[in-house]
Amino acid sequence: MNPETKLFIDGELVSAASGNTYPNIGPATGDVIGEAADAGPEDMERAIAAARRAFDQTDWSTNHDFRLKCLAQLKQGLLTVKDEFKQQISAESGATMGTCGQSGPQCEVPIDFIDYTLDALPEFQWSRDIGEANVLNLKSRRLVEKEAIGVVACITPWNVPLQINLAKCIPALAAGCTVILKAAPDTPWTATMLGRVVKEHTDIPPGVFNVITSEDPKIVGDQLVADPRVDMVSFTGSTGVGKHIMKRAADTVKKVFLELGGKSANIMLDDADLSQSLFTALGVCFHSGQGCAIHTRLLVPRARQEEVEELLKTYFNFITYGDPDSDEIMGPVVNQRQYDRVLAYIEKGKEEGARCIIGGGAADIGKGFYIQPTVFMDVTNDMTIAQEEIFGPVLSVIAFDDDDDAVRIANDSLYGLSGGVWSADEARALAVARRLRTGTVNVNGGSFYAPDAPFGGYKQSGIGREMGPEGFEEYLETKTIAIGA
Repeated sequence: MNPETKLFIDGELVSAASGNTYPNIGPATGDVIGEAADAGPEDMERAIAAARRAFDQTDWSTNHDFRLKCLAQLKQGLLTVKDEFKQQISAESGATMGTCGQSGPQCEVPIDFIDYTLDALPEFQWSRDIGEANVLNLKSRRLVEKEAIGVVACITPWNVPLQINLAKCIPALAAGCTVILKAAPDTPWTATMLGRVVKEHTDIPPGVFNVITSEDPKIVGDQLVADPRVDMVSFTGSTGVGKHIMKRAADTVKKVFLELGGKSANIMLDDADLSQSLFTALGVCFHSGQGCAIHTRLLVPRARQEEVEELLKTYFNFITYGDPDSDEIMGPVVNQRQYDRVLAYIEKGKEEGARCIIGGGAADIGKGFYIQPTVFMDVTNDMTIAQEEIFGPVLSVIAFDDDDDAVRIANDSLYGLSGGVWSADEARALAVARRLRTGTVNVNGGSFYAPDAPFGGYKQSGIGREMGPEGFEEYLETKTIAIGA
């Protein structure tokens, strides 16, 4: 494994101006696995200036064919380092190799998703003629133009770092924007490796793409968000940080895209085949529950609670976890802070009267930040574990009386990111799905996760959409030109 440890600014791989680095901690052991450049305000200033200059003084924003060529080079470069990249992603995020392959979102799948942009970009309508209008005796022919929004700050989290790095940077670059990618401090290599690939495998001009890593994200993050030379902020992370970013961005009235927290409900209607549908409850173990769209509330018919409990006890016994080199779906949580946080939520659930039937504490496997898959029964929707995003392998099982009650409970949340519905009657399941105030819903085992499907949330789960045509247009401005006729 040969991780890239340097920043990428104005086309060059560089150390932090201060020369400082910080340790990269491996979640599997809690030990230092390497280092990363610790950027400060001087480095961020250089990155912003480079991105601004590249947007204003080159033809990157208007040369569509060149951008398409560069993005194709980027994809091929990523494929070249794919195997090395998997090792780095796994080492620093704790993601198992089972989630980095063709069936997981950590590496191969998001690289393949680039093909969607490569196929869609040549067909995109950058200009359309909407015909003539005669208003106030002024006859005009009108054109509607789509243009790159400008310099984009892409601020990304640690849970699925490559997926989210690419989901932001690829459409932004395809739209003609220049980018400053500020990585989460826990997963710096997944960002800096992109800088190396751009440097070594593409013709992307200096300043178009920049990568900043920092042990303290707040200092350089606030600088990036508040700078008037930055036209847009695209952020994925916690709702609390998202609110802070909105406030900081307000002074310069820049566009903000936010993909934030979730507390998604998976609804088993009373005619659902529980022997099949309850397998999806194991999704709370995927990457140790560190996913914003994971279904962490399981809503079940009150009359079938005993059946649900017995099946869950059986199914959760199938879950094994350990070293990230394994093919399992569950490894450690990302760091000590998250480890302590999840364990505190588990204790809170016990204190508030939920009944723990599976797990309930730390996993006794030696070193590393491992937590047992944990399932609570007898949860009411006003409990802390039913309302707050835990971001760990913790499932809250909540009983409902009928379809209306299930919808009420599911929507009784600050969040609205995802959800699931199961029923023997597809029309009934769809009717419930359409009543959920969420940005995505899986019905009877379907999956929204695809490059052409927009992803995002209602309420405090965010603003805007990522991926799909809606995700591409987040990075565009719209201009109307009227020509006297």
